[in-house]
Amino acid sequence: MLRLEDLHVQVGDRLVLGGVNLHIRYGETHALFGPNGSGKTTLLGAIMGFARHRVVQGRIIFHGEDVTGLTLSERARRGMGIAFQRPPVLRGVALAELLAMIAGEETARIEALAESMNLKPLLERDVNSGFSGGELKRAELLQLLAQRPDLVLLDEPESGVDLENIVLVGRAINQLLEKGSALTAAENRRERIQGRKKAGLIITHTGHILDYVEADVGHVLYGGKLSCSGINPREMLGCIRDRGYIECTRCLG
Repeated sequence: MLRLEDLHVQVGDRLVLGGVNLHIRYGETHALFGPNGSGKTTLLGAIMGFARHRVVQGRIIFHGEDVTGLTLSERARRGMGIAFQRPPVLRGVALAELLAMIAGEETARIEALAESMNLKPLLERDVNSGFSGGELKRAELLQLLAQRPDLVLLDEPESGVDLENIVLVGRAINQLLEKGSALTAAENRRERIQGRKKAGLIITHTGHILDYVEADVGHVLYGGKLSCSGINPREMLGCIRDRGYIECTRCLG
């Protein structure tokens, strides 16, 4: 679904990413680890097409099409969606109005989705205005559920979320990625992704979201590049916790 080829990304005068190569196949969910300031959010912003994340070299291929020169809105129409770590407040725009624009006036569906995310009481509030940490995350995922993107980009979905809300967050992500709950990590990876068409890239610092969403492939972003990749994200996370990022990149790379 997504292929990044030698991606170099600049923010302002600083080159943040210096040659990222990444392949995400249909049905796969990838977890992205890395220390603060390593460029994880920049990578998601470049994939999505935010203007401040300027691609100075390399290509972004989505559904077989080179989208490197396309705008954010054009990429969204083609099936990309993103949930921010710190989403902005949209004053004067009710959450229900935004969802109606995203979903194409499907009022009944919007209400059902909001009910499933425990957000129905907030539909008439300005987007993200006075929302708690858990409400912010659930509102972001509610917008993605309305959009139904093919590629789901998530920036630390567990950040600021309490134990009760993270269950809802995990459930919503699994719904977005068309993941059932019947198959577990112990079962064959091919069986887990067989028949699924959605794909995801999830940034996580703590790894808590991996208790609720099964990731198929893990990556460590370090020094502006993917320093190591593998099909056992939990093993990567354990190495990072035990040894730190520098030692982890050595032992896994």
